[in-house]
Amino acid sequence: MDEIIKMLDENLAYISHTLQSDTMLIAVKSMKYEICCPYCGVLSSKAHSKYLRKFRDLPIQGKKVIMTMENRKMFCLNPDCPYKTFAEHFPFLPKGAKRSIRLEQEILRVSLNCSSITSSKILSKGTVSIGKSAICRLIKKRKSESP
Repeated sequence: MDEIIKMLDENLAYISHTLQSDTMLIAVKSMKYEICCPYCGVLSSKAHSKYLRKFRDLPIQGKKVIMTMENRKMFCLNPDCPYKTFAEHFPFLPKGAKRSIRLEQEILRVSLNCSSITSSKILSKGTVSIGKSAICRLIKKRKSESP
């Protein structure tokens, strides 16, 4: 399981997993000691607090996957930085997102070839629960990000 987690980010470590009917819940933890402030670029190892973050990822063996991880808030050690704290960021997970980038890419790959209603049905059979309006929002978001 640790190898699967390392595919998301080499700095993540597998903690545990449980199966609940059609869903696999996987707990992971960041192994980074220092985190770079996104506002000023100064490294910090001083933790402010932690909070639990949940997100969906690609299915494994026909099971939906929900990952949970402790996300840390850090103090910025730069006295000139206008921000005193910042949250740990992961490249595979957009800020505030509930789905990993690779899950969003799979949803878009399926939905670009058929209607959102059909895509929703196909993805639901493939163990990704998503509605037609969520697919439309993803497509609009992707179009607005494109140059």
